[in-house]
Amino acid sequence: MARKNREMDRDGFCLGLQPVGEIDPVHLKILAGSFLGELGLRTRILPGLARPDHAFDKRRIQYDAGMIINQLEAMEFQGCHAVIAFMDADLFIPVFSFVLGEARMRGNRALVSIYRLQGNHAGIVKVALHEFGHLMGLDHCHETACVMRFSKNIEQLDAISNMFCDYCLDQIRYAIRKKAGGP
Repeated sequence: MARKNREMDRDGFCLGLQPVGEIDPVHLKILAGSFLGELGLRTRILPGLARPDHAFDKRRIQYDAGMIINQLEAMEFQGCHAVIAFMDADLFIPVFSFVLGEARMRGNRALVSIYRLQGNHAGIVKVALHEFGHLMGLDHCHETACVMRFSKNIEQLDAISNMFCDYCLDQIRYAIRKKAGGP
């Protein structure tokens, strides 16, 4: 494990953790530790942002995850190769009644809602790792012991692992090197 961490740290990849709304700093510290422990990634906790009122859908009483990701993509985060935002409100995309997280495949911005996961630190970490996997180009995995396995509700989320399978981990290593400008 120590060797794997050193390999990724050498790549110089930095992941930004962006609080949006009222996010407990403990959540952010747990997340930073999880990314360091599982992937050996440096993280930077960024200054908080206010909830984006323009993304609030009064009819659904939720925030549009796609609109928020668009806003994040328009922002520059100096020194961060990718950013995961953590929001304290309920999120949706048009095809689902709610989402715990959203990311654009091979993009550099993702969004995680802690609204339905209050007090479930392990669930927040799983969603964040899962969305990071999408940023690195991973699709959903069929391995039962992989955090990239699709979960449509909190019960399924609780049942999956908080680690990547060997195949997904290899793909992430490769993608991190590429995003950090390595070979």
